[in-house]
Amino acid sequence: MTAHLKRWWPLALLLVLAAAPYSALPLPGLLDGPLGSPGSLQLIALCLLYGGLATGYDLLLGRTGLLSFGHALYFATGLYATDLAMLELDLDFLPAALFGTACSVALALALGAVALRVTGIGFSMVTLAFAQAGAILVQRNPGGYTGGEEGRSAPAPRLPDALLGIQNTANLYWIALAYLVLTLAVVHWTTSSPTGRVWAGIRENERRVEVLGLRPYGFKLLAFTVSGALAGAGGVVYLLLTGGATPQAASSDATLALLVMVVLGGSGTRWGPLLGGVLYTWAAHRLGDLANSAAVADLPAVLRVPLSQPLFLLGTLFVAVVSLLPGGLAELPARLRTGRTPTAAAPAAALPEGAA
Repeated sequence: MTAHLKRWWPLALLLVLAAAPYSALPLPGLLDGPLGSPGSLQLIALCLLYGGLATGYDLLLGRTGLLSFGHALYFATGLYATDLAMLELDLDFLPAALFGTACSVALALALGAVALRVTGIGFSMVTLAFAQAGAILVQRNPGGYTGGEEGRSAPAPRLPDALLGIQNTANLYWIALAYLVLTLAVVHWTTSSPTGRVWAGIRENERRVEVLGLRPYGFKLLAFTVSGALAGAGGVVYLLLTGGATPQAASSDATLALLVMVVLGGSGTRWGPLLGGVLYTWAAHRLGDLANSAAVADLPAVLRVPLSQPLFLLGTLFVAVVSLLPGGLAELPARLRTGRTPTAAAPAAALPEGAA
């Protein structure tokens, strides 16, 4: 029975999430309104989106051991390229989305081919340099294409009617859920394949992979490109959820946020990055409301000043989770099982053979 639960609980959870727009269940403290209200669905959709983005980023960090500081660049490429394809090339949404994702794949392939020529901290710095160049390009607004600091909104006439208006928030929510499922499926399939086992070998000892006669460079470039493609598709979903492209999506802070999500949930685990992305995104929105609430405003200055800063609250939450759970949220079930294990059995297991 337990084995069946472990096997089928993701499907059961997926069905529950898919049915969320039909629910009027109130979740005070977690959401401002009922579960199926437009505001709640918008927040949950963003949580699912960033859960998928963190899972795709962990394909580099946790699965292959590549610390990239430029992952937001491919997310922003999918976002801006899709928007510009509709605004400037007069493409409808679907071909524009395919174009935006293809641009992310091409850029990840080209820049990855350069960045992966170096290893370690050098690789991280090269990816950061590319990301900073992209962020500056967006801010400079060349030719008026990016909109500079204000960004550019998505053209409503080019979007399907089913994706416009508050009444269709449920459709956007389902798209975010579909993106998450797609990302989880791609990551699980690739990491379970022979290529995924090579990625794991590169993460543990790249030199040993070379001794076995394999070329790590090609495998790392594949991981870099797949991860960039997933980020680009996430940019398309983000465009639908927010209705426009903004320069914050291209900033290095966006990649650092993904890094925090992965560490928070548990790098290299199946569900950890997803949990970290969901928790971080939810906390970033809800703690902002708490910081601006009347309850905090009425506190003495010594408490009001730090608690009125959402980043302080978010940082405190991150430090608490990492300190209590060094392996991230994914380690929590194992910790709970360990806590239920009888303590008397532990010394006996540690005795040398024949000591009894």
